[in-house]
Amino acid sequence: MTDLTMINAIRMALSHALEEDPDVILFGEDVGLDGGVFRVTNGLMQRFGAARVRDTPLAETVIAGMAVGAAANGLRPVAEIQFMGFLYSTIDQLANHAARFRNRTRGRLTCPMVLRAPYGGGVKAPEHHSESMEAMLAHVPGLRVIVPSSPARAYGLLLAAIRDPDPVVFLEPKRLYRALKESVPDDGEALPIDQAHVVREGRDLTIVAWGAMLAEARAAADGLADRGISSELIDLSSLKPIDRTTIRASVQKTGRCIIVHEAPQTAGLGAEIAADLAEHCLTSLLAPVVRVTGYDTVMPYARLEDHYMPDAARIRAAAKQVMEFA
Repeated sequence: MTDLTMINAIRMALSHALEEDPDVILFGEDVGLDGGVFRVTNGLMQRFGAARVRDTPLAETVIAGMAVGAAANGLRPVAEIQFMGFLYSTIDQLANHAARFRNRTRGRLTCPMVLRAPYGGGVKAPEHHSESMEAMLAHVPGLRVIVPSSPARAYGLLLAAIRDPDPVVFLEPKRLYRALKESVPDDGEALPIDQAHVVREGRDLTIVAWGAMLAEARAAADGLADRGISSELIDLSSLKPIDRTTIRASVQKTGRCIIVHEAPQTAGLGAEIAADLAEHCLTSLLAPVVRVTGYDTVMPYARLEDHYMPDAARIRAAAKQVMEFA
């Protein structure tokens, strides 16, 4: 078994899906001959043919519309949008069509499509290439939104997304594409698509994060452990639906919660989680819920990117705040 980067794990999941199900097709800008802008789909056109792995024009609305139409006609399309910042023009197809098929047809039709997109900052990319607007997608009824945090989870969650009968937006934190390696068996095992994962158990504090922020949260938890603070770390993974049960159970145990995401703070998913805890765990809370997030600005250019992104130091400062709350 070989250690894989997230890029290689995603490619392996796509390859497995193409091999096991003839209805699975891939398309997007440069996904065929060039293997995608990050080379995630490198070699798949050569292996499975141009009929199943297709290059498309630079037209995101068309890509999303093709996916909706293909899914409605019995295929399982996996469409790629090069960067999340280019995803905005797909919202009409996602919100007005893909997400409504089951309801519109009273369950006669579903829309088994996956829309993949690299998202988030951390690679010093230009404007439109570092967006983290997952909350906008999570607000659409009928869509699932998934973010992996490691190669193994990317493999299992992508297979689950492809096999799901409803539309899934699969956001890939490009900061993690080549950042770490781990052993990933090509066993075809899908992970539960709507469950959070308790990465680390603790007693004093719950930290909820997803995507690239999980690594920062883990580093913060290591530093807090040196100070005698035991942190429970939750990888949310499924941003829609949110596994509220796992989060509530953790906070009922620890009494404190920090939520970390690189998206802007206002109306981010952290606010939804905090509201849920206020509604259901108020008597368990020993301190206010704290969010450690990006700022309410456009993601800055390379020079200020590190200042914008939440890091372990900011998480540790938030932990100090909640632990000292009287």
